[in-house]
Order: sequence, then structure tokens, then C-alpha cells
Amino acid sequence: MRPRAVIAEDLYLLREGLVHLLQAHGFEVVAAVESGPELLKALTAERPDVAVVDVRLPPTFTDEGLQAALAARQAVPGLPILVLSQHVEQLYARELLADGSGGIGYLLKDRVFNADQFVDAVRRVAAGGTAMDPEVIAKLLASTARHGPLAALTPREREVLELMAEGRSNAAISQRLFLSESAVGKHTANIFAKLGLGPSDDDNRRVLAVLTYLNAARS
Repeated sequence: MRPRAVIAEDLYLLREGLVHLLQAHGFEVVAAVESGPELLKALTAERPDVAVVDVRLPPTFTDEGLQAALAARQAVPGLPILVLSQHVEQLYARELLADGSGGIGYLLKDRVFNADQFVDAVRRVAAGGTAMDPEVIAKLLASTARHGPLAALTPREREVLELMAEGRSNAAISQRLFLSESAVGKHTANIFAKLGLGPSDDDNRRVLAVLTYLNAARS
């Protein structure tokens, strides 16, 4: 069965482009809307596997897209939301992270460099994971105090966890940090242990570790 998606984008050409892109990669687009009220209605009625949402939608072009997505996520807990924005809005990112569950993403439109990168982010969010733009993470962490659950992590472990928050696999992290994949695996195991994430599905522990990290940045 194809994953079901809702798209919210006020620019016609971009909205149609997103529809065709996701359809070409195996998604069923069950609604493509251009305003906040339409988005909330579509999300609560369709309960899609993932929603791709522009933050600023009519009628006021402030944060209608985000607020509609958050309202829908309250009605349908864990509803996967991938936000697209022109700029890093720390408040929006914090609101998105507030419920402490997975299935969230925040990408900057001008930093999505190709279709495969974008579709991979959509799939990760649909699967309950995270897809956070590095610039969003950097802004969230800019004023993070060195205390709380992250205090026990080494600088290298924090680097690994930051790349996990971007949605990178161990293989991708090893290439980025010029480490062996086994070394990354050891760092990942240490992160899970220090954050108190006991034995379970590794994908689930990665999401929980990332949420701990991002919520520490949010506070």
C-alpha cells in the first residue's frame, strides 16, 4: 500500500511540483491545499501517513500552516509532520518538538538540494523519525546550557547525535566525521547508555535520543 500524504503550499507551481514529485516516488497524495483552514480539515479527515506543510499560509501568511499542523497533531497524536520554511524560526521549531514524540521534520526550502534528499526526508518522517535541517539544529543549540541529559556526552558523541538529528545513518556519519562505521556504532551505543535508553529497537532508540537532544536545545 502506498503511503498517503497531504501537502499544504500556497504557491500553485510549487504545490503541483510537490504533488508530482511525491506521486512519482510512490506516495498517494490524498489532498493538496493552500490555506491553514483547508489543511486542518484535510489532516483530521484524511489522517495521512505524512504531511508536508509550508509554515506561512493564507489568510494572514504568518504561521497558519504550523498552527493547523499542531492542532491536527493534538487531535491525531503522532501525526507525522514535515515543515518547510524560508527561514529558521526557533519558536516554530520548538512548538513542533513540544510534545516529545517522533515523526517531525523542519527543512529550509533553499537548502533542499535534490529530489532524492527531499523524498528521503519525507519517508523518514512518515516512519516516525526526524529530518531536521542542520541550520535549524544550530539555531536551537546556540544558547543551550551544558547541563541536563546531554552533560555526560563527550564532544564527539554530541557531534554524532547532531548528525543523527539530521537523519543520517551510521554509514553517513562515519563518512562525515572520517570515522570507521564500527567507531560510530560504539559512540551510538554510548549515547544510548548515557541517555538511559535501554535495549530496544535501534531505530526507536535513535528517535528517542534525537528527541532528548532537540528538547534539551528547546528548553
